[in-house]
Amino acid sequence: MGAAPSEIRLSPDKETLTVSFTDKKFTFTAEFLRVMSPSAEVQGHGIGQRKIIGGKKGVTITAIKPVGNYAIQLTFTDNHNSGIYTWEFFANMGEKQFDEWTNYTTSLAEKGLSRVDQGVATCAG
Repeated sequence: MGAAPSEIRLSPDKETLTVSFTDKKFTFTAEFLRVMSPSAEVQGHGIGQRKIIGGKKGVTITAIKPVGNYAIQLTFTDNHNSGIYTWEFFANMGEKQFDEWTNYTTSLAEKGLSRVDQGVATCAG
């Protein structure tokens, strides 16, 4: 389990979440956190079941709830709230955020989905 962040700050417009650790600071858009949600709805229940979720451009974070001493639960404007975002999730995703976003947008295009138009597709592999 990763070390707890020293600060978690939601921007006034609720569009970005900044997670600061002792030696690093990462800023995530609400859209990124929503489409990368560690929930079963997005990740599936096994290998190759990850879903590519479209139509989340403009989603914002409406609530942040602590989960023990290891994570937070986020609620988004589309009412999604089943993802548990661990400190390890933020540290790992922060390091590879650019690559994850590139893969996500490429997968959206391959599946004929858009960041604006709602859609869901299963990601094989």
